[in-house]
Amino acid sequence: MIPVLEDFRRVVIKVGSALLVDRARGRLRHAWLAALAEDIAELHARGVDVLVVSSGSIALGRTVLGLPPGALRLEESQGAASVGQIALARHWAEALGHHGIVAGQILVTPRDTEERRRYLNARATVLKLLEMRAVPVVNENDTVATSEIRYGDNDRLAARVATMIGADVLVLFSDIDGLYTAPPASDPTARHLPVVERITPEIEAMAGGPASELSRGGMRTKVEAAKIAVSGGTHLVIADGRGKNPLRAIMEGGRCTWFLSGSTPTAARKTWIAGSLEPRGTLIVDEGAARALQGGASLLPVGVRGIEGSFGRGDAVLIRDAAGRHLGRGLVAYDSGEAALIIGHSSARIAEILAYPGRAWMVHRDDLAMVSE
Repeated sequence: MIPVLEDFRRVVIKVGSALLVDRARGRLRHAWLAALAEDIAELHARGVDVLVVSSGSIALGRTVLGLPPGALRLEESQGAASVGQIALARHWAEALGHHGIVAGQILVTPRDTEERRRYLNARATVLKLLEMRAVPVVNENDTVATSEIRYGDNDRLAARVATMIGADVLVLFSDIDGLYTAPPASDPTARHLPVVERITPEIEAMAGGPASELSRGGMRTKVEAAKIAVSGGTHLVIADGRGKNPLRAIMEGGRCTWFLSGSTPTAARKTWIAGSLEPRGTLIVDEGAARALQGGASLLPVGVRGIEGSFGRGDAVLIRDAAGRHLGRGLVAYDSGEAALIIGHSSARIAEILAYPGRAWMVHRDDLAMVSE
């Protein structure tokens, strides 16, 4: 069964340079962006959380700086990104602001989604923006990324961000309406695939090469992004984004390809916490905290009676009761030194004790996998 986009509560939309920027003139496609903003506003009005992963900073910046066509050296790309990021953020803010929606800019590097401490910071920022009903606009920080450490394309970046925030679906807009059994431009017998329930080697073999000189992504990177997304419990859809109102086209049943996940973002995340991370320490909790955790609550400092081991913020820790019974494991919000200072105290005293306003919880319920789960 093909999902219905409007039924999801959290949607990530990836927009590439080739769609956002007029290749011939190097200028923003204002009418296209305005139409996409209408689509986003329609979802937003339904209460859906929307996040955008947008390329385009280098393409816009090189025009402003008058850089010649063709490949850019690394430092030229970084300079163009620096200028273009300002323009890109302004265009998104104006397009969404026309519908009364606040946009927030977030620039990320690979380390922000791969190192747990930075991952937790980035995730907390995005979730707070969504809670405040803003639309975060995310881009790779091309001003500081290098060819050795960068994501290489915003398809995979979008997939990492989507799984980081527990998105239900990731929409990748492209210059093609989904995955075909072979490149349709060269093979007239190519068949469109509306749904991919499992990514097999045969599915991967159907992916083609790069899409355009402005876009670092192609069908191959989109299928790789799909593998990242579905493993994190996020569905992914590839759709043609060249026409106006491309989101509305999906909602009205337009041709696209859905890659379906067999899990949910929450279940996939808890499975990852429970089985893929080596615990660095232990938190010992009292009876009241144990009952609250079993009921789905976060672990607060007041309910922790002791700590064992040396750990950093974002590390996995075991959670046990006073009798030594294993209750679960989670990602801790404080390092062991800070945790030792605030355990047994109410969250209201954290700022007083640590001299900065930290998290109200020791382990948030979204970062917690209980044994019974």
